[in-house]
Amino acid sequence: MNRLVVISPAPTANGDLHLGHLAGPFLAADVCARYARATGGEALYGTGMHFTQNYIVTAAARLGVAPEELRERSADQVERTLATMGIEVDGFGCIGDRFTKLVMDFYDRLHGMGALELRTVRFPYLPSTGEYLMDAYVTGGCPFCLADGYAGVCESCGLPVAPGDLIGPRSTLRPHEPLEYREADILVFPVERYREELEAYFARIPMRPGMAQLVESALAGPLPDFPITQPTSWGIPAPFPEVPGQVIYPHMEGMPWSMFTTALAAEKRGAILTADDELWQADSGSTVVYFLGLDATYPFAVVGTAMLTALGGHVLPAQYVTNEFYELANEKFSTSRGHVVSGRELAAEVPRDLIRFHLCATSPEYQRTDFTHEALLRVSETRLTGPWNRVAAAVDEWVDRGPLPVSEDARRTARRMAERFADGYELRRFSLTAVASTLAEQLGRLDRLAAATTVETAGDLCHQVDVFLRCAAPILIDLAAAALPDTTLPGQVEADAVIPKKLPRLAG
Repeated sequence: MNRLVVISPAPTANGDLHLGHLAGPFLAADVCARYARATGGEALYGTGMHFTQNYIVTAAARLGVAPEELRERSADQVERTLATMGIEVDGFGCIGDRFTKLVMDFYDRLHGMGALELRTVRFPYLPSTGEYLMDAYVTGGCPFCLADGYAGVCESCGLPVAPGDLIGPRSTLRPHEPLEYREADILVFPVERYREELEAYFARIPMRPGMAQLVESALAGPLPDFPITQPTSWGIPAPFPEVPGQVIYPHMEGMPWSMFTTALAAEKRGAILTADDELWQADSGSTVVYFLGLDATYPFAVVGTAMLTALGGHVLPAQYVTNEFYELANEKFSTSRGHVVSGRELAAEVPRDLIRFHLCATSPEYQRTDFTHEALLRVSETRLTGPWNRVAAAVDEWVDRGPLPVSEDARRTARRMAERFADGYELRRFSLTAVASTLAEQLGRLDRLAAATTVETAGDLCHQVDVFLRCAAPILIDLAAAALPDTTLPGQVEADAVIPKKLPRLAG
């Protein structure tokens, strides 16, 4: 069996999804899974919420609510936003006994085989509270790219940043209190031990330029040990006697979480599994693809792959489709500053097909791109709603006048159109912007064809419009659902006759 497993790493449960999230991994993963199913494949899409990152604690303190309340509220908001935007998630994973057991079992195996080692590590320390500071608890300069941010993984360059290596560290919650450094013993995973396997792995998988640069930078020197436990209380308690009172490092829940959400996705679609990692076993027939922001790449692609290599017997991810930042009016989306637009808010004003098209067209695949409400409305009218509504009106003229003959030239053109769309949809060169560009180009061509349609060419127009709708269906989900009995691809591309049907319009 060849099964496509699509994963978007869980967002931190400290708020709703904004357009920056949606334009990055979530819409891309949904489009990829829809296309795979439309072409006859099996596809599972898993995501969920990350409940244990201390970003939840700092956000809750800022908002004046309990962290537990914030993460539950955020999970509900995210699920509703995904549904509002038509992003069909099969497995939505959050923390719970089943997930916790999977994390424990995963690291028990690594611990039992001697793959985890004890290290003495330096942390910024806040004397007034007696806390070691890591990730969202401490901010400072990245030692690699000098950007200001948090410890853990640099949001700018994507490289791992040990808390003790931050330049000018300061407490996030108590920024005016002095810090000192203290050492603590933690368990780490020695990534450098798997350098040879990682170099061979990255040499054979496709990567976008940002990820390729990140991997090249990481492999240019010794790969640092990556924390498995941390001396703090927020998280899943670590069961190892060497590190009493510590928790599993949240960044390192990613691989067992991926297995967990995959299992949930399979079960939702009717599978009965014998183990939660069944679809990750080497003989499972699964092809695993991640859709993720560049800042999430190192823990999943570098450390996660090294851990799967250490365990053995597992599928290694076939591809990571990365994205850069999506900005709002040339500034980063910021929940704390109120500089956001949520998918649910926008969908209350604008049809979601228009939003999905515009986010695809402006997807930040290779560099930062920008969203403005004005551009959404202008581009949608000129490249989508206007041309489509003229094409639909032209087809409607031939309803109840079929069947109409389809020429060989029109069939050949329809085949080529389907191939053009496939160039953007197929995994190795997957690109939302390429698909959106093809969609606009082909719709423009059909608009010109519609304007010159005669009784001799009406069947050609109607046939090509049907193929176009099927190709556009992974993006224009509501239009396709209203117009087509099914969204299989390529449909009746070789038909020699067509019966025109009345087509729905797109609202502006």
